[in-house]
Amino acid sequence: MAETLLFNALRQAIDEEMGRDDTVFVLGEDVGHYGGSYKVTKDLYKKYGELRVLDTPIAENSFTGMAVGAAMTGLRPIIEGMNMGFLLLAFNQIANNAGMLRYTSGGNFKIPMVIRGPGGVGRQLGAEHSQRLEAYFHAVPGLKIVACSTPYNSKGLLKAAIRDENPVLFFEHVLLYNLKENLPETEYIVPLDKAEIVRPGKDVTILTYSRMRHHCLQALKQIEAKGYDPEIIDLISLKPFDLQAIGDSIRKTHRVIIVEECMKTGGIAAELIALINDNFFDELDAPVIRLSSQDIPTPYNGMLERLTIVQPPQIAEAVDKLMTLHI
Repeated sequence: MAETLLFNALRQAIDEEMGRDDTVFVLGEDVGHYGGSYKVTKDLYKKYGELRVLDTPIAENSFTGMAVGAAMTGLRPIIEGMNMGFLLLAFNQIANNAGMLRYTSGGNFKIPMVIRGPGGVGRQLGAEHSQRLEAYFHAVPGLKIVACSTPYNSKGLLKAAIRDENPVLFFEHVLLYNLKENLPETEYIVPLDKAEIVRPGKDVTILTYSRMRHHCLQALKQIEAKGYDPEIIDLISLKPFDLQAIGDSIRKTHRVIIVEECMKTGGIAAELIALINDNFFDELDAPVIRLSSQDIPTPYNGMLERLTIVQPPQIAEAVDKLMTLHI
């Protein structure tokens, strides 16, 4: 076991997959000589050359379209978005091309590509650099969407995403890059479509993902002090959801809280609530509670920024409230 920072875990995954398969290549702004905005691709161009680690112009729609074309010919591109918010400029290429070409070509083309990069509310990055795009892309057919949350799952998930035959949107949180964890020195893969039970429990199911996994864990002391035994599940896969794991937990706890950094209106929690009501309504002893970000552009001011997203005390309060509610 070796202690590894999350950004280095991602780098290891890319390095190992590039070494294993010469069809894998990286492209994006400053991914080569500079090593990426958060050093995920540091020094890879020295090892693999500038044709496999491509520095691109500031033109997200162009290089994303180029990556789709490369994937159609059998290559496996990894796009790094310097910030995931910038990929809104490539929405057409991701949605109409990457997401749909396998279907619209009658299965003649596969699109094995990964689109990854930093997102989420950082520390005073401003509204345009604090985007959470998972809900933007959630309605697009043909895409897989995952959100890593630890060094361990980030490495295993990225390796799985690179090997997948479909386009995968791979969300990393800007404030998790410096997380440390001991990683196995032997190779491992984490499935793209499975949730992780972070803490087993019997009283209430807490569904979360990305950085909010850690906020839920920070709230544990307050929750346990009230005598409650929560089950915390890291969704990891945002499309498709692991309904098996979600359902198994709800049949045990009969109460659900969803904690997300996504916006409340049209967010990931909104879709989850619909699915839970469709599939597990008879198992619920109380309405589902969702804790989401405020529906406003993220302020630059640090104190206001903090108020826009869910904090650990709010999670503890929501558990206390839910345990006294009944349908």
